[in-house]
Amino acid sequence: MVTILTKENSIANHYMVELRDVEIQKDSMRFRYNLERLGEIIAYEISKTLSYKPVTVETPLGTANHNVLEEQPVLATIIRAGLPFHQGMLRVFDKAPNAFMAAYRHTKKSGEMEIQKKYSNSPNLDEKIVIVADPMLATGRSLVLCCQDLLADYNIKELHIAAVIASEEGLQHVQAFLPDAHIWIAAVDNELTSKAYIVPGLGDAGDLAYGKKEG
Repeated sequence: MVTILTKENSIANHYMVELRDVEIQKDSMRFRYNLERLGEIIAYEISKTLSYKPVTVETPLGTANHNVLEEQPVLATIIRAGLPFHQGMLRVFDKAPNAFMAAYRHTKKSGEMEIQKKYSNSPNLDEKIVIVADPMLATGRSLVLCCQDLLADYNIKELHIAAVIASEEGLQHVQAFLPDAHIWIAAVDNELTSKAYIVPGLGDAGDLAYGKKEG
């Protein structure tokens, strides 16, 4: 199942405009903040699909009945661009355990691009709800690789994937290889360049958030 937030009007559309705007992007703090805000919105939307249980809470003047989450999801992200997006989700699921992964694109001498995974640090994910956050879903290959590794190591109960912008090609790739995942995206763009950049996209999210990397 795929949910695309900006198909309907909400404040998410406003944040998307700021993320894409080449002038506003010059303020890296603002760029990170907008990633965080979209993380909060997507986390809130995901929260509507989770299971709740009734509780009674004591107030200074009596008692009140409400529902609370039956369990906290585990929040996982692909660093480095995913960190502010992840932080926004963590503000919503503020008691959630966290997992971190790193993957990068390696171009062979032949020109062929391959994805290599560098790092993974995770709590036990058996029978857990896992939300994997990666702001730019370009080819989808690094995200699929990381998720497949998690699924191979753990009996994950429910997998959610959150992205800010996806290419149509990347979205199709994720759907093909992770058919049981629920995918949450702010916007989907049509084009993907030969260097795997989404068009119109917003550029390199990691560089815009934290400064240009070497190489």
